[in-house]
Amino acid sequence: MILRDLAHVRTGDKGDISQIAVIAYRSEDFALLASAVTAERVVAHLADLSVRRITRFELPGLGALNFVLEGALRGGVTRSLALDAHGKTLGAQLLDLAIDPQ
Repeated sequence: MILRDLAHVRTGDKGDISQIAVIAYRSEDFALLASAVTAERVVAHLADLSVRRITRFELPGLGALNFVLEGALRGGVTRSLALDAHGKTLGAQLLDLAIDPQ
């Protein structure tokens, strides 16, 4: 199973910070997401990024996790030479994260 089987994502950016919200399709899957989608696994999955710091916020009432990745955008939208300077594809990449159904 992969993350996209259980959740969808929304992304955003501000300067050199990318934000990825992982939102469970079903509220009963939130506990699995909370245990399986850790900050460490997200950074490992997006290993090509030079993330300075990652912070995970849990929003159980929304069935969501929000990841803030500082340094993920190679200087920010106006400075980066990256093809995806906004980091919109990071969420799509994260949806391929393997999830053990336990």
